[in-house]
Order: sequence, then structure tokens, then C-alpha cells
Amino acid sequence: MEDILEALYGNFYSKPQNTPQARRIEANHRILIDHLSKADRRLVLRIIDDKDQLIHDISFDSFVSGFWLAWRLANELSQYGEQKSPQL
Repeated sequence: MEDILEALYGNFYSKPQNTPQARRIEANHRILIDHLSKADRRLVLRIIDDKDQLIHDISFDSFVSGFWLAWRLANELSQYGEQKSPQL
């Protein structure tokens, strides 16, 4: 089921492009890189990679939670509709 949810997430999620925050992060990253040694630049890149992975994990968890909520609501509404349908 996890694979299906990952496929759905990949299909429906589109990463925001060129947001003001992303531009600020990139600009600050370039400024920082200019002032760091090679070893420190690697450390900064690892931190950025970890941050990006954390953001992805949180986004995916939110998607999965929303999916299960929608699934439960759809089931409840389906059962409610069956109980309220007119008898022939």
C-alpha cells in the first residue's frame, strides 16, 4: 500500500518552482559558499540535503494523512447514503 500511496503522491504533488523563499535560500546559499572552505561547503550541502529530505517526509506524511481522512469520509458518506436511500 505504501508503494501505491507514493505513486499517488508523485502523480499529484508538484514542487513549487521559483518561489520567493526558494530564491532567497539559493541567494543566501551562494553567498555562504563564497565564504566557506571546501569542507565547510560539503557540510552545508549535507545540511541542505537533510532539510530537503525532512521537508519531503513531512509533505508525504501530510498527503497520506489527508488520503486516509478522505477515504474514511467517503466510506462514511457511502454508508450514510445507503441508510437514507428510499425503500422500493
